[in-house]
Amino acid sequence: MNDKPRTFPLPLSSVVDAGGKKPVVRGPVATPQTATQNAALNAAQHASRGGAPAQSLYQAGRAVASPSKSHREALERAVQAAAPAPRGNPLVSDAVRRAMVERVAKQGVQDGVVLAALDTVPRHLFMEEGLAAQAYIDASLPIGHHQTISQPYIVARMIEVMRNGGELKRVLEIGTGCGYQAAVLSCVAREVWSIERIKPLHELAKANLRPLRVPNLRLHYGDGMLGLPQAAPFDGIILAAAGLEVPRALLEQLAIGGRLVAPVGARAQHLELITRTAKAEWVSTTLEDCHFVPLRPGTV
Repeated sequence: MNDKPRTFPLPLSSVVDAGGKKPVVRGPVATPQTATQNAALNAAQHASRGGAPAQSLYQAGRAVASPSKSHREALERAVQAAAPAPRGNPLVSDAVRRAMVERVAKQGVQDGVVLAALDTVPRHLFMEEGLAAQAYIDASLPIGHHQTISQPYIVARMIEVMRNGGELKRVLEIGTGCGYQAAVLSCVAREVWSIERIKPLHELAKANLRPLRVPNLRLHYGDGMLGLPQAAPFDGIILAAAGLEVPRALLEQLAIGGRLVAPVGARAQHLELITRTAKAEWVSTTLEDCHFVPLRPGTV
């Protein structure tokens, strides 16, 4: 940031380091249509560095240090007791979920903690029964009220970027939706707060999560653009909807050293990482292209 006083909300175009903007190199677009290209690009990048593709780290069972290991184990037991896979539907089995995680790893997600969380949470439990057979394809799917459950790759990618290989103590999610991403976050962070502005979706998320008895997750109905000041500061904030700028409240509620990941833009969108480096200083990094529903104020 330069020394000139800034007013809020800060447009993302102004959240840059003192050296000014650097040329942007776009990453692969996060859509199911380009999953194969993403995987090929990731394999080529690892080969050029003499390393193994990312999925081998997951398949080999690489040891990871997760602050929520015991919680993940409890969640696994709750899932088995609360909602077994629909009878006769092989498309929602543990093996199919594991295959989805391996595809996500092939696209470049390397964080073993994040991949394990994705493998722990059954995505089909957060979808209507009629869509359950599509739960483990790498695509966003409708959940009603013009909203979607995010693509598994983009869920993993955003959490990986926010985590940055470290420990997440307090995380805020903007846009609970059906509750799937919040459940994944609960496996990688000590405490998770999630805000939803659409009342029926807030109730849906509560219904989806209630049988799982997730102990470290709190759901709130309200305007996500205002954040949750009573629970701040957060060392991670993740947005599940795209705006043209980051609301003032969210920037201020990010702890120093914390990382915020958000989709940005109208029709052409990309992921943006914002790191708070001082009381009045943020550094912005542009990541890959993406597509999200719009970020809106207020409640409905």
